[in-house]
Amino acid sequence: MATTQQQVAGGAKRKPVFTKVDRLKPGTTGHTLTAKVLTSKTVLYKGTADPRPIRISECLLGDETGTIVFTARNEQVDLMKPGTTVILRNSKIDMFKGSLRLAVDKWGRVEVTEPASFTVKEDNNLSLVEYELVNVAEK
Repeated sequence: MATTQQQVAGGAKRKPVFTKVDRLKPGTTGHTLTAKVLTSKTVLYKGTADPRPIRISECLLGDETGTIVFTARNEQVDLMKPGTTVILRNSKIDMFKGSLRLAVDKWGRVEVTEPASFTVKEDNNLSLVEYELVNVAEK
């Protein structure tokens, strides 16, 4: 049924272009990458009157080129267990206090996949690089 709808919409699915952690830049979107979860730490848990509480975890994940902090929200928190390999589809880079954070919003997807064969390069953490907003004066 999905293929029929896609054909009617006039487009076939594009094959994802996988990127590496060290290629992520501030303000970019649409990244698809495979990474291993190294750590996961809950930073916000709000149990509200709503049946679904708000949960946010900061997870350190990476590949053979480097690591970055991923902000997992609500259902994503359950998937981010240390040692798990995940595929992040249509992820984006958010800036938080001058450093990079990887996130997947409602337009993206987090999937658990088979364990990856690569070794994570832990000494290249992109989230430790501090960026500064510079306003360029126009003449």
